[in-house]
Amino acid sequence: MASAIMLKGLGLAAAAARGGPRLQSLFAACKLHTTSSSSSTANSEERASSGPLGKRLKDQAETVIIGGGCVGTSLAYHLAKAGQKDVVLLEKTELTAGSTWHAAGLTALYHPGINVKNLHYYSIWLFNELEKETGQNVGFHSPGSIRIASTPERVDEFRYQMQRQGWNKAPQWLLSPEEVHEMHPLLNKDKVLMGLYNPGDGHIDPYSLTQAYAIGARMYGADIYQKTMVTGLGMRGDGSWNVDTPYGTIHAQRVVNAAGFWSHELGLMTGFELPLIPVHHQYVITGPVPELKSRTQEIPVIRDLEGSYYLRQERDGILIGPYEKEDKMELQDHWIKDGVPPGFGKELFESNLDRISDNLEAAMEMVPVFRDAEISRIVCGPIMYTPDILPLMGPYRAQGVQNYWMAAGFGYGVIHSGGAGKYLTDWILNGEPPYDLIELDPNRYGETWCDRQYVATKARESYGYNNVVGYPKEERFAGRPTARVSGIYQTLLDKGADMGFHSGWEQPSWFAEEGDTHGYHPSFRRTNWFHPVGRECELVLSKAGVIDLTPFGKFEIKGPDSVKFLDYLCANNVPKTGKTCISHMLTPRGRVYAELTISRLGEDHFFAITGSGSEFHDLRWMEDHALKGGYDVTISNITDEVACLGIAGPRSRDVLEKLTSGDLSEEGFKFLAVHDISLGGVNVRAIRISYTGELGWELYHAREDTARLYEAMMSAGQEFGLGDFGTYAMGSLRLEKGFRGWGAEMTVDNNPFEAGLDFFIKLNKPADFIGKQSLQQLQQEGLTRKLVCLTVEVEESGPDAEGNETIWHDGKVVGNTTSGAYGYQIQKSIAYAYVPLHLAEPGTVVEVELLGSRRPATVQQEPLVQTEPVRTRLARKRAADTARGKVPA
Repeated sequence: MASAIMLKGLGLAAAAARGGPRLQSLFAACKLHTTSSSSSTANSEERASSGPLGKRLKDQAETVIIGGGCVGTSLAYHLAKAGQKDVVLLEKTELTAGSTWHAAGLTALYHPGINVKNLHYYSIWLFNELEKETGQNVGFHSPGSIRIASTPERVDEFRYQMQRQGWNKAPQWLLSPEEVHEMHPLLNKDKVLMGLYNPGDGHIDPYSLTQAYAIGARMYGADIYQKTMVTGLGMRGDGSWNVDTPYGTIHAQRVVNAAGFWSHELGLMTGFELPLIPVHHQYVITGPVPELKSRTQEIPVIRDLEGSYYLRQERDGILIGPYEKEDKMELQDHWIKDGVPPGFGKELFESNLDRISDNLEAAMEMVPVFRDAEISRIVCGPIMYTPDILPLMGPYRAQGVQNYWMAAGFGYGVIHSGGAGKYLTDWILNGEPPYDLIELDPNRYGETWCDRQYVATKARESYGYNNVVGYPKEERFAGRPTARVSGIYQTLLDKGADMGFHSGWEQPSWFAEEGDTHGYHPSFRRTNWFHPVGRECELVLSKAGVIDLTPFGKFEIKGPDSVKFLDYLCANNVPKTGKTCISHMLTPRGRVYAELTISRLGEDHFFAITGSGSEFHDLRWMEDHALKGGYDVTISNITDEVACLGIAGPRSRDVLEKLTSGDLSEEGFKFLAVHDISLGGVNVRAIRISYTGELGWELYHAREDTARLYEAMMSAGQEFGLGDFGTYAMGSLRLEKGFRGWGAEMTVDNNPFEAGLDFFIKLNKPADFIGKQSLQQLQQEGLTRKLVCLTVEVEESGPDAEGNETIWHDGKVVGNTTSGAYGYQIQKSIAYAYVPLHLAEPGTVVEVELLGSRRPATVQQEPLVQTEPVRTRLARKRAADTARGKVPA
């Protein structure tokens, strides 16, 4: 341990230190090596593990977990406790080696996302129970935590997060500056505008936590072997695995990569280039602080978001962990190329206070007693990052690979550990995820666009952005564009497109014209895109617009069993040749796993489309069920080869008719029909469908032909006022038509009946499709809630709902929104929401929480605007009735 060094006057010292020599002379680099265990922890470790393999080698296992950090041991504990037999954990050195042992151990209920909150909530619940169950003290302190707002933007962010928290489990509330100071009297109150408080938060000893998981795992029958390196992995023909070690081979039904910063190397054993990279994270521990030593109650953990650091009490001292800016942080990127040095396990990197001097100065301003403290220890260790900081968690998809699971890339592994172990256990044992966590899908990064440079660039950005303001519709620009750009990417940029990022693709969100404020200007209220999006909606409603839909996931399904396979996989009927249908893949519990648009091109030939964010999520599910069911089908992912342009609006038929000799009339090309046609000399697979709900087509074609097709369409459409529109306009139009969105109105958290998808669920079809029995039982039991359409009374500047807002009624939380936007056609703010059945009747008034204000919202009859096919059908019926002399009702 480095000798204690006075921090007094570090404000001046740090300023001088940015030149380098002053810092080097004041602070000796702190290179820490393996720490010795106390007798108590040594005894717990002895109880937790069984040493090297040797005679106790098991040659069979249900699950082999590779990696003995807090996540791997949590999974072993949860699997064994749930009753799985033959759970084996292999650790190459000793438990906690890698990132766990040196972690600061923070625990927080808060997470800016919605789904990941569930992991945090369960983990903190479990931390309170583990000692009683295992006998191992985990050193859990729960003084609560306060996030500090020092700017008006942060105040808005806190109110934004509160509107998303009310319908979730964890307690959370806002604090005034006076309340913050009362809880944490060492803070400089003058720098505090508001606090966001979570009771029950705090910190835990990562070493003891891991030992508790391991003790619990062995209690329930798991085997844990230390000093047992995995030397090889090979999948057998039946999808099971050979796991090679120096002591023999274990035959496992599945393997889980939980190897921390060795997980990238482990992936390479089977040819997987995983999107992972180690980063340096530092924290500083001081000696005793008199103001803390005299207290009888531990101070809450604080997160000074503008200073970008966390600060907590460590015994009678202070622990501060900064997240330095992206240009200062350091990657251990050569480990990805050269591998982790042999023997590296409980070692650390040399510290570098110059990188975090700005953060430490901010801490001295926020907590003045830190200025006079002594540094007793500096820790700089590796943690594994993905490009977006979120872990890779779940079954991994690679061509022909089965039963390979990921539990790696945990930048915050301690707080995720309990929830991750439980989540993965439920999925492994039940065959479906217990709740929606698609943002952690290990397959969200495609090999065609996510290379090492992208991983490094995004990890650097994500680390530096740890504490930036989290706005709605957030975009981050490092590493963009990737290889996934359409043939008209530059053309659309030149026309004012503001791009959104979708699974590697660049796709226009909206278009700025002359006189508009261009560029990305995030806000919690209506911002620069609001009026241009209204212009684009009007374009589609009165003329016609073109949208780049290339990011859609696209698959071809062929083979003798393709009809039987799709009939089992999907709840709707299989379409006839030349027809298209919307169909849903359900889980065994009858939840909505995915939505597909399926077109039948031939007797045994189908074309399936899904959203950009679910490409590999859906592909893995299809491939897995094809293998398990023994279906003779071939599933090809053609997402990167096939592009798509959509056209929508009342003049869209006029535009296309100028480019083809094919019959595009109402009778010649009916709604949901699919035909191969030539448009302007480009071969196109045309489907008459549009997510806008207006007359339109989706035009699928070879990616290299996009520019030629687009130019032909724009030229032909000039006389009809054809223009461009983006995803924001499409989102507004789809809500007015009552179209559900996967990932919003329908996820594995919802069943199709409460989501209003009854029309697409064919319980009377002969096929015993996945989830059918659960839906039949659900029909008998009845629903408890229902998706409804709301119009919301908002202020002129907004905000409009976007999804995940809390719904109130009579002072109580009763539900949550799923999505929302301004409806430019009806000139009202729209939201969709799940509410109890007694509040689902049209005319019922509830409240939607928006930036601290509960806004009145009225349940409406759906849809707010009829779709074009319905309008056309009704118009033809009225015309026929008039011709027969009937008087319209």
